[in-house]
Amino acid sequence: MLRLLPAPIHGAIGLGALALNTLFWSVPLFLVAIVKLLLPIPALRRRLSVLLTEIAEAWIAVNSRLMAVSQRAPWQISGLEGLRRDGSYLICCNHNSWVDIPILQRVFYRRIPFLRFFLKQELIWVPILGLAWWALDFPFMKRYSAEYLAKHPEKRGVDVATTRKACEKFRHAPTAILNFLEGTRFTAAKHQEQGSPYTYLLRPKAGGLASAIGAMGDQFTAILDVTIIYPDGPVELWGLLSGQLGRVVVHVEPHPIPPAWLGADYATDPVFRAAIQAWVQQLWLEKDARIGRVLADYHNA
Repeated sequence: MLRLLPAPIHGAIGLGALALNTLFWSVPLFLVAIVKLLLPIPALRRRLSVLLTEIAEAWIAVNSRLMAVSQRAPWQISGLEGLRRDGSYLICCNHNSWVDIPILQRVFYRRIPFLRFFLKQELIWVPILGLAWWALDFPFMKRYSAEYLAKHPEKRGVDVATTRKACEKFRHAPTAILNFLEGTRFTAAKHQEQGSPYTYLLRPKAGGLASAIGAMGDQFTAILDVTIIYPDGPVELWGLLSGQLGRVVVHVEPHPIPPAWLGADYATDPVFRAAIQAWVQQLWLEKDARIGRVLADYHNA
């Protein structure tokens, strides 16, 4: 019934439902988060982290249900076989719009651990959201540019050490870390400005992926290469809420992490840096070709 409504009414109902769902679950989440902040007892914090994750996943479950009842077109999902709830995964994905995140949350819900992503260390001070990210064990990391390290060589290795420390909490529980290698959402303007050699993708950045592998590579079951494709074109949040999201294709492909990469430092190890850059470039070539094949199949159907 919701799908038959005009887009503005559909969107208003969707936005209201999302707001109510967020408000409902944010109350217990922040109450538990405050207890976790005030009682720095490691064993208690681990138990509270489990509870906080369950609250966040309940929020995701309702959001996913709302998405399902308002969805106009079917989804085609492949590659989920063999994924484990008790495994740990490093996920690298192309980035089309903000809708990518709720789509990934729905696709991987209860199939792998709760999705998290690395955040800049400064974001922990963002009002309200910073506390929520901290409480949900989102890893905060410090990154130094090559230019900064050239001027301050004493800082070499500090970012990796900071990331490793942030990831120590995952020694006690499985996790899934999401990384958009392009660093920003795809647009035709950005594609042209970059002079991207790919048809459907921006240039990937290997640094974030390398930092995660260097910090906690031995904990990951696999790297999950995820490709999200919108044959009818991507939409932003309002398009999702108002029922304008068309067909969605999600392909998941696992890759093992080479043992030689474990514990490596992207900033100081040129062999590791060259190897992972080459690997990422090949991954992106294959992803670009896959997107082209899927779009051709849909448009020729």
